[in-house]
Amino acid sequence: MSSSEPAPLWDLPEPSRSASEPKASAPRARKPAAGAGKAAAARKAGPRKGAQQPAPELPVAKIVVDIPLAHLDRTFDYQVPDKLHEAAVPGCRVRVRFAGQLVDGYLLERTDTTEYERKLAYLERVTSSEPVLPPSLHAVCRSVADRYGGTLSDVLRLALPPRHAKAEAEPASEPAPPPEVPDVSAWSKYQRGPAFLDAVADGKPANAVWQALPGEDWPRRLAEAAAVAASCGRGAVLVVPDHRDLTRVHDACVALMGESSVVALIAGLGPAERYRRWLAVLRGGVQVVVGTRAAMFAPVADPGLFVVWDDGDDLHLDPHAPYPHVRDVLMDRAHATKSSLLVGGFARTAEAQLLVESGWAQAVLADRTELRAAAPRVTPVGEDFDVARDEAARVARLPAVAFEVARQSFAAGLPALVQVPRRGYVPGLACGNCRTPAHCRRCAGPLALPGGSVDGAPKPPACRWCGVPETAFRCQACGSVRLRAVIVGAKRTAEELGRAFPGIPVRTSGAAEVLATVPGHPALVVCTPGAEPVAEGGYGAALLLDGWALLGRQDLRAAEETLRRWMAAGALVRPGASGGRIVVGAEAGLSVVQALVRWDPAWHASLELSQRRELGFPPAMRMASVEGTPDAVASVLDDLPLPDTGEVLGPVPLGDFDPDGNTSRERALVRVARPEGKTLAALLHDAAARRDARKAAEPVRIQLDPLELI
Repeated sequence: MSSSEPAPLWDLPEPSRSASEPKASAPRARKPAAGAGKAAAARKAGPRKGAQQPAPELPVAKIVVDIPLAHLDRTFDYQVPDKLHEAAVPGCRVRVRFAGQLVDGYLLERTDTTEYERKLAYLERVTSSEPVLPPSLHAVCRSVADRYGGTLSDVLRLALPPRHAKAEAEPASEPAPPPEVPDVSAWSKYQRGPAFLDAVADGKPANAVWQALPGEDWPRRLAEAAAVAASCGRGAVLVVPDHRDLTRVHDACVALMGESSVVALIAGLGPAERYRRWLAVLRGGVQVVVGTRAAMFAPVADPGLFVVWDDGDDLHLDPHAPYPHVRDVLMDRAHATKSSLLVGGFARTAEAQLLVESGWAQAVLADRTELRAAAPRVTPVGEDFDVARDEAARVARLPAVAFEVARQSFAAGLPALVQVPRRGYVPGLACGNCRTPAHCRRCAGPLALPGGSVDGAPKPPACRWCGVPETAFRCQACGSVRLRAVIVGAKRTAEELGRAFPGIPVRTSGAAEVLATVPGHPALVVCTPGAEPVAEGGYGAALLLDGWALLGRQDLRAAEETLRRWMAAGALVRPGASGGRIVVGAEAGLSVVQALVRWDPAWHASLELSQRRELGFPPAMRMASVEGTPDAVASVLDDLPLPDTGEVLGPVPLGDFDPDGNTSRERALVRVARPEGKTLAALLHDAAARRDARKAAEPVRIQLDPLELI
């Protein structure tokens, strides 16, 4: 290990001796042991028989150890023994002795010299000679760690799947031949669409934000873009939010390029199959990768195109440190490899809008004529928060126009989609007299109706936290024993609609059972946001209920997320010229409703971005969240030098308070101007390194660009 680096954490100096303690006596000189002179002479003569010898060439290995401590986020030098000279190749997995323990690591490179002045420790063994960490992938992981203020070992755990020896021993498959250039005439509906594909075909870097038309066969369009890159001998990485989208895009790519040219990467494959497919990509046997979040690090050879679909979906944010986002990782990869990036979706996020307004990416849009021909007709229904929560307004939850639209869909032989923001039966209850939220007497958790019956009687309310039934509710505010529904879930909605439309089958999608497709026959399909199945031939109508529940969330991205969910559901409806209708339960004067009526997410994203600039929120600013115990958060903030534009917001308490008015966790937000984002990331990394070096006992969660700020 390099001598210029500080000693490991656990090698602490002995405590200083106080004046009252007796001094240790000097050790007495001992007689040389018999044969000591011979041993010294043997050492001078050379290494003893059986001792390890350094490799004849490039004997020094630069190793990154798999230890997620910020102050150890660097390489360490080790000696390569001659017996491992052939096996220790750059990028392979190794085992080394670190601070007395045997740990995993990756060999980054081999050199002739080292700056370490003492004797280097030898590599213990080479776990595998497979170069799983090539220089290009290491550079990506290092860039992601620096962007988010994390450690390289944390990013490597996200980027490299666990090793499976049997899969590794299998021979590499032959590279698939480049597919033929596909027919991309469908992209001509979009301005700058053909120009973007021409740039991909020519190997020129081009970045685009694509707004897909309602009813667009977007998996086919993404497959066409990937086939353009593959036809030129370059690779493509397509990242989608969930397994249903993955299945659709993978099938489209296989139909266009053949099964040998495409591989699907998803965590649910199992360790052996996942590693087998990942190795096929690493060894250059596959050109196109389709996957969920983990595929953003797929090591494709000579990448030409990176695609992220629906970048506003929170599934694109990795929940593990350092919490990278797919869009940002693919941006870094596209910039580093001079490749093209396509950010696609029916809606548009403020982050994607910033890419367009900054000139880094171009908008790929259809003209208004194409849009009017493809979009369904949208009818807003006014409802405010008080009316939506009132017992007397229950009939207004599904107004007359919604019944009419649903009947028209059934008359045309088509299913109708019903989107409900909350799952469950009745997930929220309140006092029927004073409207005070109903809580559990045992743990103060919220009460809900689970639905169903026991021995023919409806199940009583139960706590959503501890699950204890509440058979004798009494309001603590007014003493009433009456309960009323505050929020109606998907199960209760399906039950009510089944009675309202007798003879029409009702299907639900969400939670434990998410439907991928439904037949194109008259039916009511009740689902939660994100669980909308694709209907054969499209839906005849979509009823977007309880808009107040989505828009009323205490979240910076509430309006943006609401529009994204509405548009994802509305895109499954037939065009207005074919009778497709959308009824949205929200006031027509809201900007998010107007964006849906006009089907203009770019206008709404521009409005969102301008408001965040004015308020100083991401993506106009870069922001970091520091979360932990009050003492831990205070220690990080006290030890954090801020840039000139830096500002600390908070800390604010998280969770419940104890009887003394204290809380066990707090969170503070640190924001800086966007050009100083990398500086903030480096400062946070250094602060975490100092905490690790001090062996701070209380953990702190540091996250840059968090999705949830409120």
